Amino acid sequence: MSPKRSEFTEVASVHDRLDATLMSSVLRAQDYRRMQWKNAVGWTSEVLRVPDHEDWDWRLSIADIEADAPFSTFPGVERWLVLLSGNGLRLKFDDGRTHTLLPPHGEAQFPGEQPLTGELLEGPSRDFNLMWKRACVTAQTWRRPLVGPMVLFVDRSETWVIYLLAGQAEFAEECGLPRMQQGDTAILQGSDQRTRYALEGGGEVLMIRLQQLGDSRPKQQIQS
Repeated sequence: MSPKRSEFTEVASVHDRLDATLMSSVLRAQDYRRMQWKNAVGWTSEVLRVPDHEDWDWRLSIADIEADAPFSTFPGVERWLVLLSGNGLRLKFDDGRTHTLLPPHGEAQFPGEQPLTGELLEGPSRDFNLMWKRACVTAQTWRRPLVGPMVLFVDRSETWVIYLLAGQAEFAEECGLPRMQQGDTAILQGSDQRTRYALEGGGEVLMIRLQQLGDSRPKQQIQS
């Protein structure tokens, strides 16, 4: 059954989202909540945190790093970092390992409790950051081109995130969601019935599938 337009929030301001019931929506890049770091060497633009308070289960943000700096530690949290722009970012872990995010969109997944320092490669860096608590949520991540149509099926207790790295994208009319521009984020929330979301466009996307632990439903397919 196709969802009715009234079941969704067409365009959601980050400041207006609900804690108890996450609605399918498109979050506009200009509405992300921007905050300067305490050490004044960078900025965080918070896209979304669920629930919307300090004790979140998962959080999306974009970091603008202006100088080399240590990362904050987050015990019990897994992190996925993707380079959005800049010449690169070198992650130097306290155990001696290094991992370098190179253009166009280098990525890394690592434990949030592990101390590390971010070193810039010839200038500022902008990075997409997903964090999730391992005890609460599982996450799967992809970076893939968007060429023509793509269909997602979302079950109850699932949330899909689509961040538009480049290009433009448009949902099918029955989804009740607006066109996406570069830098926007779509939140696709499951309901009591399996929900179909059709997206078409050209460009590149980051895709995230989040599921509450304890749910035994099978993984859903992406069709393109």
